Amino acid sequence: METPFTAQQFSETFRIYNQAVWPMQIVLYLLSFTAVYFAFKPTIKSGKMISGLLAFFWLWMGVVYHLIYFTTINKAAYLFGAVFIFQAMLFLAFGVFQNKLSFAFRSDGYGITGIILIVFALIIYPVLGYSFGHGYPYSPTFGLPCPTTIFTFGLLLLCEKRCPLGILVIPFVWSIIGFTAAFNFGIVEDTGLLVSGVITLSW
Repeated sequence: METPFTAQQFSETFRIYNQAVWPMQIVLYLLSFTAVYFAFKPTIKSGKMISGLLAFFWLWMGVVYHLIYFTTINKAAYLFGAVFIFQAMLFLAFGVFQNKLSFAFRSDGYGITGIILIVFALIIYPVLGYSFGHGYPYSPTFGLPCPTTIFTFGLLLLCEKRCPLGILVIPFVWSIIGFTAAFNFGIVEDTGLLVSGVITLSW
């Protein structure tokens, strides 16, 4: 897939974003740990809490990354931003207001796969990126679309009931778009994005 920007412009956008929002990356990591904690220690409100955190992540990606930063090199990011914001609204609608999403770790194949994806998104992804020459700040940190979408898939695999299809469509489509573009630029760690999307959609 031909992209309207170069690999250098892509990595430079990461640099500008990472340096501008620092230390928000730490906050985003802490919020991700909070979501995982509620999945391991579920309460009557944990489904709403996790859904609210996922909504915040997708709103952050839509507004901050896509609309503010990515649009400087790719006008399609205006559409991406709107779609990510809509996904945030879906998490609020299904998970917070309708309380249709409940999360809990379980020891079956999907539960274990969900944890693997979460660990991949938070730990293995940046380590692989560094080993492939994508060191900070020229790297997709957590809070940017690819690692955060993998994290989202990991949490959705921890849903106690099958997720509504409407929740999965946008993340899955992005797993294809994001993987194709990033892989063209040698971001090999984004292979996990497509794999996680296929696994979650098959659930």
